Amino acid sequence: MTVESTAARKPRRSSGTKRASAKKTPQSKSSEPQLVQLLSPEGERVEHPDYQIDPTPDELRGLYRDMVLTRRFDGEATALQRQGELGLWASLLGQEAAQIGSGRALHDDDYVFPTYREHGVAWCRGVDPTNLLGMFRGVNNGGWDPSSNNFHLYTIVIGSQTLHATGYAMGVAKDGADTAVIAYFGDGASSQGDVAESFTFSAVYNAPVVFFCQNNQWAISEPTERQTRVPLYQRAQGYGFPGVRVDGNDVLACLAVTRSALERARRGEGPMLVEAFTYRMGAHTTSDDPTKYRADEEREAWEAKDPILRLRRYLEKQGLADEAFFTALEEESEALGKRVRETVRAMPDPDPLAIFDHVYADGNALVDEERAQFTAYQASFADTDPDSGSAGEGK
Repeated sequence: MTVESTAARKPRRSSGTKRASAKKTPQSKSSEPQLVQLLSPEGERVEHPDYQIDPTPDELRGLYRDMVLTRRFDGEATALQRQGELGLWASLLGQEAAQIGSGRALHDDDYVFPTYREHGVAWCRGVDPTNLLGMFRGVNNGGWDPSSNNFHLYTIVIGSQTLHATGYAMGVAKDGADTAVIAYFGDGASSQGDVAESFTFSAVYNAPVVFFCQNNQWAISEPTERQTRVPLYQRAQGYGFPGVRVDGNDVLACLAVTRSALERARRGEGPMLVEAFTYRMGAHTTSDDPTKYRADEEREAWEAKDPILRLRRYLEKQGLADEAFFTALEEESEALGKRVRETVRAMPDPDPLAIFDHVYADGNALVDEERAQFTAYQASFADTDPDSGSAGEGK
C-alpha cells in the first residue's frame, strides 16, 4: 500500500472523477491511490494479484438480478415520495455494485450496521423491501426485527452506527464467536468524531469489524476533497489497521474485497477499512437538489461507469445470459415495483397514542398527563355526530 505524498498533491477543485479514471501504474511508482478493479466499465475482466474471484454463471446472473431489482425498488420509492406517499427517501442510484457486492460477501451469522441508504444490503439480507419504507412513510420506527436477519435498523444519526458496530464486534470477540461485523457509512460520515472513535477502539481491541465506506464523492453539497487531504482508505494506517480502495461500481471487486476483509476479521486479525469509490447519481435525499452544487458533466462521466451496464456487457460478451433472461428479469422488476407501490399505499396509520406506551416500563405521572392532553387534542378534530356533518354544524 502506498502513502500518497501530501506535498505531491496539488489543490484541485474538480470532483473525484479524474482520480477514478486514472490509469493504473505500478504500485511502487504511483502517487495515485491504488484501485482494486476486476471488471472494467467496458465489461472486460481484469486480474488483480491480491483479490481473485471466479463466480459461476448462476452467481453472475444472480448479482445482476440483485442490482436490477434493487434499482427498480429504489426508483419506485423515489416516485412514491414525489407523489406524497413518503416523507423522504435516500436513493442509492449508482451505488448498487458497492452494496450488492459487499452484501453477498456476508455469512448468515455476520451482523450488519447500516446507515439509511443500504437498500441493496437489506435486499441481500432478506429484508422485504416494503419494510424499508414504513419509517419513511411515518408508520413505524423501523419495520423489521434486526435479529431476524442480522441487519440492524437504519441509522439516521450520521456515523453513530460505526460505534454500535465496534461495540458489537468487541462483544463477539469476547464470546469467541466465528462472526464478523460490517459497518456502512459515507464519505461525509468519515469526518465525524464517532467514526474516529470507532477506528480507535476497534484497533485497540482488535475487533472483528469491517468499515465499509461508500465514497460517493459528495456529503450532501460538500465534495470529498474538502473533507480530507489523503484518500479515505489511507486514514486506516494512522489507526494501525489496513485500508483498501475498491472500484465501487464493480460488483465483482466489491464482492472479492469485502469477502477477504470479512475473512480476515473472522481469523482474529482485527478491523479493516474498505473504501468503495463510487458516485451518487441522484440527490442526497429527495429534499436535495444536486444541480445547485455539481455539474452535469460530472454525472455524465460517471454514467459511463454504470455498475449494472458493465456487468450486462460482460454477461452478453461471454454468452452467459440471453434475451429471455433479461426479458424475464424486466417482468420481475415491474412486478416488484407494483407490489411495493400497492403495499405502501395500503400501510395502516399507527395509533397516535402508541407513542406513550413504551416510554417507561411501569408508567409515569408526567407521561400520563401528556397522554391525556394529547387525547383531548386529537378528540378536538373528531365530529361530535358523524351522521350530522362537521362538528357543531347547525348550532
